[in-house]
Amino acid sequence: MTEILALLQNIAPLLEKTIFRQMSQVVFGMLVASGRITMRGLSRWTEKGGSYRTIQCFYHRVIYWKVIQWLFLRECFLKLEDEYIIAGDEVVVSKPGKKTYGLDRFFSGIQQQVIAGLSFFVFSLVNVCEERSYPMQTTQMVKSAEEKAASKVKAEAKKVKQTGEAKKRGRPKGSKNKDKQEEVVLNPELLRIQKALQSLLDRVGTAISLKALT
Repeated sequence: MTEILALLQNIAPLLEKTIFRQMSQVVFGMLVASGRITMRGLSRWTEKGGSYRTIQCFYHRVIYWKVIQWLFLRECFLKLEDEYIIAGDEVVVSKPGKKTYGLDRFFSGIQQQVIAGLSFFVFSLVNVCEERSYPMQTTQMVKSAEEKAASKVKAEAKKVKQTGEAKKRGRPKGSKNKDKQEEVVLNPELLRIQKALQSLLDRVGTAISLKALT
């Protein structure tokens, strides 16, 4: 436990002393807590100085996580001689209620069905030599009003189609081959992922350049 908390000293210069002390309490609580992590749950597992009010104050502060993450990776794990790849995956977390930001219905791979919850797309930097993954960027997937309306129309159309006549086998009469060389149009979800990936690639290049100079 002390060895893990000692790693935070690498990012101490970027944080105020109060924020750094609060972060240490939050990290300690996350490492020892069991079950789902909540602010109240963290306050019950932390030591002196980790009250519920302290945890609330920490999560309301504006922290430049992108800079902190890359400094932490550069100082502790980045090795220029190793080979790295970037891997991404969507994570859906079930969440009840109606007022949580980004709350919608998403497909959960674990439950193999659409559930009410929050969706996050996570990019990780994978060290091929060590076979270790380092999560570097988490982007919440929030559907726009236009996407929700389009999904609703598509679902209704599919329902009407299923109640109609059964689709005949084979290729529809009069259909033509499509030009596979034409430009691919990405849907809104893929555009969000593409934007997040580009941001991550820019930071990877910056981090590697800084590591090479030191």
